[in-house]
Amino acid sequence: MLPFRLFLFFMLALVVTLPALAQTATLPLEKIKLPPGFKIEVWAEVPNARQLALGKNGTVFAGSMSAGKVYAITEHGDKRDVVTLLSGLNMPVGVAFHQESLYISEVSRILRLDLAEQNLSPPRPPVVVTDRFPKDRSHGWKFIAFSPDGWLYVPVGAPCNICAADQRYALISRIRPDGSNYEVVATGVRNSVGFDFHPQTGALWFTDNGRDWLGDDAPDDELNHLPKTGLNFGFPRCHAGDVADPEFGGKNACKEFVPPAAKLGPHVAPLGMRFYTGKMFPPEYRQQIFIAEHGSWNRSKKIGYRIKVAHLEGDKVVRQEIFAEGWLQGEAAWGRPADVLVMPDGALLVADDHAGVIYRIAYRAP
Repeated sequence: MLPFRLFLFFMLALVVTLPALAQTATLPLEKIKLPPGFKIEVWAEVPNARQLALGKNGTVFAGSMSAGKVYAITEHGDKRDVVTLLSGLNMPVGVAFHQESLYISEVSRILRLDLAEQNLSPPRPPVVVTDRFPKDRSHGWKFIAFSPDGWLYVPVGAPCNICAADQRYALISRIRPDGSNYEVVATGVRNSVGFDFHPQTGALWFTDNGRDWLGDDAPDDELNHLPKTGLNFGFPRCHAGDVADPEFGGKNACKEFVPPAAKLGPHVAPLGMRFYTGKMFPPEYRQQIFIAEHGSWNRSKKIGYRIKVAHLEGDKVVRQEIFAEGWLQGEAAWGRPADVLVMPDGALLVADDHAGVIYRIAYRAP
């Protein structure tokens, strides 16, 4: 007979897991609108999947937020195995793979799992790379990524909707893989939960979530470009390049700061983004930016809940395209895109933390 605590653990696991699996079986994928030739399918069931990262040997790693878990997903033919690597963590949204190791973000710490793909079950105990970051949970979850020259980029969101926080907050920083050489690369960034590096120039591009409670239509969320370190993007004084904050801004406040490369829409909540570096999609999508819009939560009419493409010419965003939508039906959302990841075959994975799945979007010429 199982001990009572173990029995209770299994019963709770069933309570948490079974509704998610039942929901997955009935997800209305037919409602997702894509350009001609594109197809979406459920690739894996991963509860509360947030940021995605690809290992050297093809393992897909996924962080989570409310689940407090880190997952590893491996492909075996048409099947995927999902393994929980770690659990009980403090909002481990971010995952990044570098030189055989998986880096994981918590609110105040960066962890590292060495030889991650060789030790999926059970994994090695994690190593604490650094615990120097603030412990505030408000905007404390962190998307992380390695630059082409080997720095680990780590954002620190503002601990508030709007406030004049001290110099530890509202920024993007970077550290060496061992946690040393902390450096701030951008300030005035309210809450970036997604970034990537241009495949040709190596420059950082990042999304930023704008402040709340200035109305349904202001300010816009942002896509930003950082061609050099040390730039200030305006928070808390200026939002979206032209909206002076009523409390912290002034008449000419916005002239002092870097405007966004593109306005993405008010409260669309842009999270993960990636440059498309594959060859499966048509040429017009290559080296363009795919952005997961998680969707609004405090707008009288909801917006977002979609995948958008920002098309570039050089360093200029020349147009935006809604690439995938349908997770929002009227005012009810059955899914919320949280991140995108380009796979070696050119397909695009999409994490959905609300539906608890990872989708695969593929293209075949019609």
